[in-house]
Amino acid sequence: MTFLARMIRYLFWVLIVSWTFRLLSRLVTSMVRKGPATDPDEFVASESVGRRLVRDPVCGTHLAETIAIPLRNGDETLHFCSMECRDKYRQGIEKLAAHA
Repeated sequence: MTFLARMIRYLFWVLIVSWTFRLLSRLVTSMVRKGPATDPDEFVASESVGRRLVRDPVCGTHLAETIAIPLRNGDETLHFCSMECRDKYRQGIEKLAAHA
């Protein structure tokens, strides 16, 4: 066998072995990540709620609805990033109501 043929054969087997290891690692990773079986509808519902972003009307910060501080104002619900922003908003409403 010539030197070139041996190198090609060697590279071929290196490629096959590396693909095999990559495939096995993906298989093991997918098996580990599955965890306990859950209801698919429940998983989708909780995932969609956690990913909904809301905007703070005072400072304009966008944050997840699950961690926002809600305030009911009439028929609408406003979400704030902190208690300070919520208090600023309340003070603004009280000023407007006093001048009306």
